[in-house]
Amino acid sequence: MYIIPAIDIIEGKCVRLTQGDYAQKKIYNEDPLEVAKEFEDAGLSRLHLVDLDGAKAGKIINYRVLERLASKTSLHIDFGGGLKSDADLKIAFECGARQITGGTVAVKNRDLFLNWVRTQGSEKIILGADVKNEKIAVGGWLETSDVWLKDFLRDFTEQGIQYCICTDISKDGLLRGASNDLYASVLQDFPDLKLIASGGVSNMDDLVKLRDIGCFGAIVGKAIYEGRVTVKELEKFNSQ
Repeated sequence: MYIIPAIDIIEGKCVRLTQGDYAQKKIYNEDPLEVAKEFEDAGLSRLHLVDLDGAKAGKIINYRVLERLASKTSLHIDFGGGLKSDADLKIAFECGARQITGGTVAVKNRDLFLNWVRTQGSEKIILGADVKNEKIAVGGWLETSDVWLKDFLRDFTEQGIQYCICTDISKDGLLRGASNDLYASVLQDFPDLKLIASGGVSNMDDLVKLRDIGCFGAIVGKAIYEGRVTVKELEKFNSQ
């Protein structure tokens, strides 16, 4: 299982929100590159980079941060937050993203999102499934749709999607453990899906459980920044 550290960006700075609430913002580092290099030095190979300004604005904003991290590290960066148009997609890949994550766009502009899958290939496009009470949330989690998670996944896996980041908003940023039952249920119904768990990881035991469930990857954010999980521990886990 890949350990995928998260860097969330507001105004060019590395921050974390609690349950997607922009009012509950904490700045952890003024320089995201410093953080990314620490992950790279520990032997981690992937990074989940989220443009929170972009998610709110509905268009890519912090592409210069992406460009800097991609050009100055060898991390495999998946980039999300506000990608709503072909122009946004072009900017993301030109600035060095190896994959992009689309959540709101998949719900609100399905045809555009599926066109990205067709033109870019399913290796480059990750479906973002942000979940609240098993229904899909959109717009930086500011609104909940009427779409059930498994219906959403069934639709897009039938269209060729291979990768999905599934975030349980009720767990995000609370450091109370991940939604293991939810992920196990998803993988039971979609065994070929490369499922990346996101939200709630609070310690190394949580990561062991997600690996045992069969997740392709697990995103770790606040647990690192709050010192619940050390980069050294992640390095050791990754080499097992």
